[in-house]
Amino acid sequence: MDFFNLFNTVGQNIWIYGGSFLLVLSVLVFIHEWGHYIVARMCGVRVEIFSIGFGPELFGFDDAHGTRWKFSLVPLGGYVKMYGDADPASAGHEDADAIPDNKRHEAFFAKPVAQRAAVVFAGPAINYVYAIIVMAFVFAFNGQSLTPPYASAVVGGSAAETAGFMPHDEIVAINGQAVRSFEDIRKSVLVGLDEKRIFTVVRDGQEVDLIAYPDKKQEEDRFGFSSSRGFLGITGAQHAVLLKTITSVDGAAVEGVDAVRAALRDKIGGEKPFWIGVDGDDRFLVSPQRAMNADFDNQDYLALSDGREDIIMQYSPLQALGHATVEVWSTTTSTLQALGQMFTGARSATELGGLIRIGALAGDIAQKGFIALIMFSALLSVNLGLLNLFPIPVLDGGHLVFYAIEAASGKPVSEKAQDIAFRFGFGFLIAVMAFANINDIVQLFL
Repeated sequence: MDFFNLFNTVGQNIWIYGGSFLLVLSVLVFIHEWGHYIVARMCGVRVEIFSIGFGPELFGFDDAHGTRWKFSLVPLGGYVKMYGDADPASAGHEDADAIPDNKRHEAFFAKPVAQRAAVVFAGPAINYVYAIIVMAFVFAFNGQSLTPPYASAVVGGSAAETAGFMPHDEIVAINGQAVRSFEDIRKSVLVGLDEKRIFTVVRDGQEVDLIAYPDKKQEEDRFGFSSSRGFLGITGAQHAVLLKTITSVDGAAVEGVDAVRAALRDKIGGEKPFWIGVDGDDRFLVSPQRAMNADFDNQDYLALSDGREDIIMQYSPLQALGHATVEVWSTTTSTLQALGQMFTGARSATELGGLIRIGALAGDIAQKGFIALIMFSALLSVNLGLLNLFPIPVLDGGHLVFYAIEAASGKPVSEKAQDIAFRFGFGFLIAVMAFANINDIVQLFL
């Protein structure tokens, strides 16, 4: 019986995590390759193959334009092969003499450099377009949930305590950039490892600047994947602590819910902040409000905020488009900053995730619902588009570098030089992918 339960559980996990990952990846690969395809067609290039996956074909069909649309055995990527190219990566082209004169105008390599660059750039570009459209659609029809940018409590020993944060401070700007939600604070702090931040807060109607250096912390998720994050030490609105977990009030030890109630009863609604200890380790500077604890004697928790609730922002389609663009830009800059920290050593390269980590994330998010999954696909699409723009031979960014050189010099980079560069780029990508996936396996099972 246990064996069958185990078999059933494993099967469900493969379906949820593997299925979710392959679904999202296939959609994004199709979108990326369709960008190349449609611009190639607009430029008069004949596309011979449009493949989702690599390796032997599983099934497919030919369209009226002579393109073979197919699904291949290994569903981890895809490609479009254009007429005249020697391979799907456009790493070289066939002998021009082998192409009939009346067909030469359909060959990719025979097109002007501007058109070739447009075809290549279209793949990453449409990944960004997809992300913006998806986010805009969700924001316009489902709204955007925003947590008010208030500190409901301050963690003892944290960078926030050192900086002088107090409960109920409203954070209105970070390094001069306006803040409109607690999510904005979290995004800024998460990537800023040990980096100086100037927080402008409103306290008792007055603006105060607080300088903080968020602590660098190493965390593991439930799968065992580790990551570094900046930790400021404030909690968001609507935060609460279970009474049974409180072990001290203003430094005095308490044991049992009744003792906790007695120690807290006179402090609730007071103006003076006080400390509570939780589970014997964590300390929080709090200032609970009576409005959230009117029925305190019958509640199992201590509310730390003053009744502020998450706001569901509703936007017009145009406003949603603007906010979606801002979100995509923020994701791009945060990703680049995190990668830069890996190169400088501020962030461990072991945080570079491979297929297993992405699959785990996709499975977890899929269980939260359709909206969460398509928002995840939008974020992954941004990263796919950004990755392909890196100036590495074999990737779209590497091709664009060659085209830039060709446009500047008036002649294409030699076939030999391109071949050497593509071999190097391919080897580099294989090494990075191997490192990321081996790293996933090590963290998951060891």
